[in-house]
Amino acid sequence: VQLVESGGGLVQPGGSLRLSCAASGFTFGSYDMSWVRQAPGKGPEWVSGVNRDGGSTYYADSVKGRFTISRDNAKNTLYLQMNSLKPEDTALYYCNMGGSWGQGIQVTVSS
Repeated sequence: VQLVESGGGLVQPGGSLRLSCAASGFTFGSYDMSWVRQAPGKGPEWVSGVNRDGGSTYYADSVKGRFTISRDNAKNTLYLQMNSLKPEDTALYYCNMGGSWGQGIQVTVSS
């Protein structure tokens, strides 16, 4: 199993970023997927999840209405569109499938 995140970076408050997670080594369309983040000095926080066919999505209250999770099973890729970003969204963002994790991608929201 390999999960590789991309798309992070530095953005000003109110800005947007789109994270991608390229998956390989397993049948991507057979698994629910999630995004989890960890801010400096804090524990992991589940952010969002999507079921295997993309028909059901779930969000933490802290990101509801601002983030959108989606997946393209033909491309074996998971996405997280992040809008109206806040400084408190600053964290390492991880793609997750069961017990497998990506290496994480840094998102920094700062002016």
